[in-house]
Formats: sequence, structure tokens, C-alpha cells
Amino acid sequence: MAHSLGRSSLSSLHSMKRRPDITGRYGKYGGKYVPETLIPALDELERVYNIAKTDVSYQTELKSLLTEYVGRETPLFYAQRLSEHHKEPDGRVSNIYLKREDLNHTGAHKINNSLGQALLCKRMNKKRIIAETGAGQHGVATATVCALLGLQCIIYMGAKDMDRQSLNVFRMRLLGAEVRPVYFGTATLKDATSEAIRDWVTNVETTHYILGSAAGPHPYPMMVRDFQSVIGREIRRQCLKRFGGKPNVLVACVGGGSNAIGMFNEFIDDDDVRLIGVEAGGEGIHTKKHAATLTMGSPGVLHGSYSYLLQDDDGQIIDPHSISAGMDYPGIGPEHSFLKDEKRAEYHFVTDEEALSAFKRLSRLEGIIPALETSHAIAFLEKLCPTLPHGTNVVVNCSGRGDKDVNTVINM
Repeated sequence: MAHSLGRSSLSSLHSMKRRPDITGRYGKYGGKYVPETLIPALDELERVYNIAKTDVSYQTELKSLLTEYVGRETPLFYAQRLSEHHKEPDGRVSNIYLKREDLNHTGAHKINNSLGQALLCKRMNKKRIIAETGAGQHGVATATVCALLGLQCIIYMGAKDMDRQSLNVFRMRLLGAEVRPVYFGTATLKDATSEAIRDWVTNVETTHYILGSAAGPHPYPMMVRDFQSVIGREIRRQCLKRFGGKPNVLVACVGGGSNAIGMFNEFIDDDDVRLIGVEAGGEGIHTKKHAATLTMGSPGVLHGSYSYLLQDDDGQIIDPHSISAGMDYPGIGPEHSFLKDEKRAEYHFVTDEEALSAFKRLSRLEGIIPALETSHAIAFLEKLCPTLPHGTNVVVNCSGRGDKDVNTVINM
């Protein structure tokens, strides 16, 4: 059963095919709001990336490593017991499939992007790599590819996140990375990102910043999206093989937005495929303790890009909150901001409590322990499935595994 989701205008339809434009904007969002010293590095990165996109040797090496090192393609798993759990009293049932990004090497989708960017570093002859991380999965992925390619690796991580993600901190250090704690602000992802940018400004000639989200200044949102788009391309092929058509609904959690945009990108021009992003509602969106940027935020500039963010009437950032370290961020990628305004994608939220319930539900029904980030997408099925026609094919991006979150859940 297909769902139709129209676009707001003919001009919007055309603009969907040019994302971003030559200035690095998605409609009014995106751009480069950075110190002058970073502009040459961003220009070089864009130039090198544009060449690599059509370079046979680069693409061959990337594809080979994604297959032989990362373990792609990841399976599309029919979650039969989860589907039955969501069966309605009138007999309606949706077919729920999980895109198993949690089965990638390092346990999440993050390595798709880290690997692609690390290979670009070789082309730019940059041996010093920095990155930010919240839940630690991007940090682990970056430390992993740096070990593989012999690159120096420095990871910035909020002290609060280091405490609740101690396993991933150990993994990064085991892989040879230096993990630098960030104590100021909320000591979470926002502050780790700010510190990584400061480092980059200081060491821009020798250093590449492997940004983990589809956010930040151009070309990062475009580049991260492209590296993560392997997720959506595989889903299209797998759904065609599995049930002879496209999925009706795609669901993904949204923090900075990389796993969601990687899933959505392949289907942007398919109006009959519904795109749903799920944000962190924390303790409730009418409290001050949430990270529902697209639900409750407004446009502004953060970390080099113009997009939706959580801010007060004076334009000061409101500290976000989520049980999930990977979603504890007050901003969002510019393309998600564009898709929201164009009504091409829809964005909802679930609370910490709902995510915790989903964490346990998927574990007990399917034997899959999801990341708390992924648990937000799983939780939204409780609200979504009762609204769907019988036989709707729903694909949820299982963006990461939950080993890293077990201690957090134990302490709840």
C-alpha cells in the first residue's frame, strides 16, 4: 500500500534535484559561516571531493573497503515479531523491516562517512585528523579508519558523554586515538564540536576535520550525505528484491541527521515514499530538557551553517537534553531544515521514556539490542503503525547497536 506525499510547489520539485546549489545552500539553509582562515580548507575539500566523486581509483578503493572491511551491504531484516506486536485490533498490520546498519564494522552507520573522508585525507596529504563525537560511534569509526590508514587521530568528546559512553572511550584509545575531554558548557556534543572547530582553526594547514553529521559548513552536509547514501541505495535494491517495489515509509532517528539523510536521499524524488525523522523529545518538548530541534527550534547559525536550532529570543543556544548522547545536539543539518520547510519530509519526536521502552522492546522481541538513538525511531512505530493501511511496508534504519548504551540503561 503506497502513501502519497506531495511537494509544496513546482519550483520545489525542481529544486529537489539541485541539492545543494553552487553556493552550498539548500534553499535558504546551509552556507559557510566560518572564520576566514577556514575558507581555503573548505574550498580545497570541496575541490578534492568533486574530483574523487568521478575518480575510478578512489571509488574502487572506497567500494572495496566498504565491502571487505566494513561488511556492506547490510541486510534488510523482516522484523516479524515486532510487526505482530504492532498489529491493530481490526487486523491491520504493517510489515516492519530493519536496515541493519548496526552490523557494520564498529557497530553503526558512522564508518561509511569516516572511511570516505579518511581516503580524501590521503589525497590532500593530511596526516592529522580531528573529530567530534557524542555517543562515541563516530569517534570509534574515525579512530578505526585512522588506524587502518596510519593517520594521527584526536577525538573531542564532552566529559558528560565520556562518562556515559565509557566503553566507546576505551575503544577509541585502544585504537590509538587521543580522546580529549571537553568540560565547558554542557560537556556534550555541542561543546565537543565547538572545541574541534577551534583546533581546526589553529591547525588548518596540517589537519583535516572529519565531521560526523550532515551539518556544519559546506561541503560537509553534501559530502556526509553522499557517503551515507549507500544506505538508501541498498534499501531500494533490497526492497525491489524482497517485495517487488519501493518501501512505503522510511523512518530514522535524527540528531545531527546523517543516518536519516543517507536513508532519505535515494527516495527524495519518489513522492509516494513517506520520509519520517524522529527527534529526541527528552523529558517533554514543553520542558527545557529536550533536543527536538525541528519541532521546537527556529532558523539561525550554529557551527558554520544556517539551519534550525534551539535558541532563545536573544539568539542564545538553549542547552539540549536527551538520554541518547548521539542526539543531544541543539542543531540539525541544513538539508533536513530544507526538507521540513518544503514538507517533503516530516519530523516528530519521542521522549526518553518512550525510547527506553523501545530499547527493551526490540531486544526482547527480535534479539536485537539497538542504540538509544535507533530506539527513538523504533519508539515512533507505536504512534505511526495505528495510522497505516494494512500491508504498509515500513523500513526503519537500525543505525547502531546498543552495547554502548547498556550502562546508561542499567542506571535508569
